[in-house]
Amino acid sequence: MRRVVVTGTGVITPLGNTVDGFFNALLDGKSGVHHIDRFDVTDYSTKIAATVDDFLPENYMDRKDARRMDRFVQYAVAATSSALAQSKLAITKDIAPRVGVYIGSGIGGLTTLEEQHRTLLERGPKRVSPFFVPMIIGDMASGQVSILFGAQGPNSAPVSACATGSNAIGDAYEIIRRGAADAMICGGAEATITPLALAGFCSAKALSERNDDPTRASRPFDAQRDGFVMGEGSGILILEELEFAQARGATILAEIVGYGMSGDAYHLVQPDPNGSGAARAMRAAIDEAGVSPMDIGYINAHGTSTQIGDAMESNAIKAVFGEAATHVAISSTKSMTGHLLGAAGGIEAIATIEAIRHSMLPPTINQEMPDSECNLDYVPNTARKRELLFAMSNSFGFGGHNACVIFKRFA
Repeated sequence: MRRVVVTGTGVITPLGNTVDGFFNALLDGKSGVHHIDRFDVTDYSTKIAATVDDFLPENYMDRKDARRMDRFVQYAVAATSSALAQSKLAITKDIAPRVGVYIGSGIGGLTTLEEQHRTLLERGPKRVSPFFVPMIIGDMASGQVSILFGAQGPNSAPVSACATGSNAIGDAYEIIRRGAADAMICGGAEATITPLALAGFCSAKALSERNDDPTRASRPFDAQRDGFVMGEGSGILILEELEFAQARGATILAEIVGYGMSGDAYHLVQPDPNGSGAARAMRAAIDEAGVSPMDIGYINAHGTSTQIGDAMESNAIKAVFGEAATHVAISSTKSMTGHLLGAAGGIEAIATIEAIRHSMLPPTINQEMPDSECNLDYVPNTARKRELLFAMSNSFGFGGHNACVIFKRFA
């Protein structure tokens, strides 16, 4: 099998729109959570989220093109632009058929859907945009990136709820390994901080209601956690076959060495409490990487700040790592970014790569009260220096989808 490396990364996040800015904010323990001011939240039980507030699409794309994209697509295009710039990958006609795109979204163009439904009710069917349908469907991040940057290789859009971004990265890795492409643009994008989505998650009692203290609302693995905080943005990686990257003199950021996925077959929105599905995905990734659990120095956890989910992930880590579970460092960057749903795996993979590159582990902030079920090392509140050879990124989604990716320091 061919080796696959990462040569570029790009982000749009509640903590900044450059990888350096994003990662430094994580190391500083900065929270991107605040009160929602995009729409009236008076009647909502949750009034907080981690929004992207300093994004101008025209900084990354033509204004006319941007008007034909939902916000989640704009985020993906912008993050791709940054990732390609870092990688210095020029998609020429000669290589275009060997460069693919795998960018997923858990929900798709919900902003456009809500806006156009309002137009239908208030102004009638003739005033609905002719771009409405192509703006809302979940494959349009991949589609628009392919069109705008000229990538003609394998093109698709996985949808696996909160595991989407990690599945996109893992699937793209497998495509390169088996020789179907030489380079892939991959990751996730999401923009669902909208009236309808917020109402739905509030009704499901899934969100934190710590409205008076937003920066302390997302508290993964803490005994006082009361639900997740919504986030938005995009994380995009450029993957390349090793020799293809080396032949063009690319700077290699990390190597992908393992990918595992599984299904809980348990419940629509709740994970299997014993973590068996998550454990199978982690074991599969470790087996593919050809390492032992003791070799994994850091896990960027799914860690959403829900009672069941955090306990489940802790149980799964204990099951897979055994005695090594007490030695591996674990953190949830969702404590700072909120939960980006289908984009979470993208930005968290990038955080994992940066942790390897800089030998620095981002903390889990708001770790204040121990939980008897969550009793591992979650790098509480303060970043930590640690040399890493292997690190894992976990993502688990509604429907019982589990995806894990393992990165290695490249040498």
